[in-house]
Amino acid sequence: MLFLLVLLYVIPLFLIAVYKIVVKGKWEWVIFFFILYLPFYITILSIVYQSTGSVLLVNVFQYLKELMLLLAGISWLVYQRNVFEYTFRIQLIDKLFLAFYLLCFVFLIAPIGSADFITKAIYFKNVLIMGLLYFFGRNTTLRDGEYRNLFLILIFLFIAAFGVNIFETLIQTHSQNLTGYALYNSVINNTEPSGNYGLTWSFETQTTGMRLASFFSNPLELASSCLLGFSVGLIGYLTSKREQSWVFILMMLATIGSLFSAASRASFASFFIQLSFIAIIFRLYGLIKIGIALFVSLVSYIIFFASDELYYFVIDTLTFENASSLGHVVAWFEALDQMIVAPLGSGLATSGNASTVTDELRIGGENQFLIFGVQLGVLGMLLYTAILATGIWTAVKAFKIADNTHLARIAFIGATTKVGLLLPLFTANAELYAFVSWISWWMIGLSVKTYISCSFNQNSIVESNS
Repeated sequence: MLFLLVLLYVIPLFLIAVYKIVVKGKWEWVIFFFILYLPFYITILSIVYQSTGSVLLVNVFQYLKELMLLLAGISWLVYQRNVFEYTFRIQLIDKLFLAFYLLCFVFLIAPIGSADFITKAIYFKNVLIMGLLYFFGRNTTLRDGEYRNLFLILIFLFIAAFGVNIFETLIQTHSQNLTGYALYNSVINNTEPSGNYGLTWSFETQTTGMRLASFFSNPLELASSCLLGFSVGLIGYLTSKREQSWVFILMMLATIGSLFSAASRASFASFFIQLSFIAIIFRLYGLIKIGIALFVSLVSYIIFFASDELYYFVIDTLTFENASSLGHVVAWFEALDQMIVAPLGSGLATSGNASTVTDELRIGGENQFLIFGVQLGVLGMLLYTAILATGIWTAVKAFKIADNTHLARIAFIGATTKVGLLLPLFTANAELYAFVSWISWWMIGLSVKTYISCSFNQNSIVESNS
């Protein structure tokens, strides 16, 4: 039954996307495919293997996303008029991306590190995707109706995710126990079930409480994605008519509910960082009061009403006596020690939690910045950091000068999501969270395009008036 639902969902989605991209030349529809496919990615693969037992069929569904990227790239080349005369208005972030990938390519072809070439090539492909999504964003042109549809899809997605969280809570069972997640993980990823729920340790707290993931791959990805969902709800509320505001309020409540269900300390702290950033940068000072009120309420609840297990769980987390928090610190020191030993880099696929990084080669892996630092050296880490900082700041500037509401919303969401992800990037290989990572990089790319276009138009108006 579940397999039939997968077929009824994925096949029409794939065919519509291919029709739009290949036949109509609307390669931008790759983003619609990703928004509708990536949140369910692991759930789909799990159901396919549980129902068929076919690794080949799992691979077909697994590589649909790469196929869609390839089709989108070809479509851009084919339908781009005068492609060889196409000119970019190169920005600092473009140069940083080019330098970063040039460095990655050097590490790919040079005999650096213990990983074989195939392993490095697969890892390089995975790292390249965030740049491709940024490139697609830099070249995206959508109609107002398409932007509205995109926002409606995101609204439905996050409300549905919280709906699944409620269902999981009512039946006291992770949805992954129903979709064959453990079997898929065991056979495809060679990861045996662990923890009290027969999944992995990430699906439970230190006190064995349930951490829910809805239809996302794990609770950490759900929590990180909620940072994007909250931004969508907030900017939708701020830029819509009051009679339409209820749907955005519902979305924000749903994302906060999912954030609690996922029980991710890093993402929950990131939520307050995100609120502070929004309040200060976008001058929405009322959010500071809301944030303070929420923080005080949470602290008061923990001190006066929470169970002893929750109270000591928070204390152990803050003092780094919690096993998970201590594990982050140990992994950080391992990575830093390796960077001191090899400041120029130890090679691709030698750090992180990607499937291509074997236990024999893995050094650290609990911090996205240090992961790139171990593999690509100090220069690689600095380039990645500079890309993030430049992308966020450009998106903020794009929001302030955008003359189109939809583009301003995209810039707002891109900037605030990337800021919200900073703390998860410190505690996880967060670029592996495909949905929130890829969509937010596309938004940053579109924000850069918006900033360039609006700046050029403003300068043209000033010159014509002078």
